[in-house]
Amino acid sequence: MAEERRPRPRKSSTTTVRRTSPVRGAEHAARAACRALEGLIGHPTEGVSAVGREDDGWCVVVDVLELPRIPDTTSLLASYEVRIDQDGELMGYRRVRRYRRGSADE
Repeated sequence: MAEERRPRPRKSSTTTVRRTSPVRGAEHAARAACRALEGLIGHPTEGVSAVGREDDGWCVVVDVLELPRIPDTTSLLASYEVRIDQDGELMGYRRVRRYRRGSADE
């Protein structure tokens, strides 16, 4: 007996595009900014100093531990201004300040 060959179903060549959900407030914007910045500069974030809404997204000031030292009060930290769009995608960042942990603002 001869076997009957059936055509195999083809795999779809389309890829699934993962869409991010829009940022729903200051807390979500801060978290998205921290994740994006840590991924780029490789330093751990310490906290968020400011969050502001802009026309095209959010501006978040993130504090980062750049150089840990002993004692901890002499560690070097930096503040980065991080801009993300309404979907939480990084638009840009820049370091705006570098300081010792134990120092007070002037």
